[in-house]
Amino acid sequence: MMHVLLALYKILDLYSIVLVAYALLSWFPNARDSKLGIWIDKLCEPVMEVFDRMIPSFGGVSFSVLAAVLFIQLAQKGILVLLAKM
Repeated sequence: MMHVLLALYKILDLYSIVLVAYALLSWFPNARDSKLGIWIDKLCEPVMEVFDRMIPSFGGVSFSVLAAVLFIQLAQKGILVLLAKM
């Protein structure tokens, strides 16, 4: 069980990095049309759709990536609590 939780922790860590890359792609024109951009879009869009529905944009700026990263960090803290009790 401990190895599964550690693997999940690492996967969430990597996914938060991918989410930051997803946010950075919006700063560069046509970056999402590249092969890497398309791949990152396919990974992030299902999660971002959920957060986009919950958090509206303010003045054209979306804070959904920030909310998703904070949610992942909260989940990681929960995993650490579970690991500490083992």
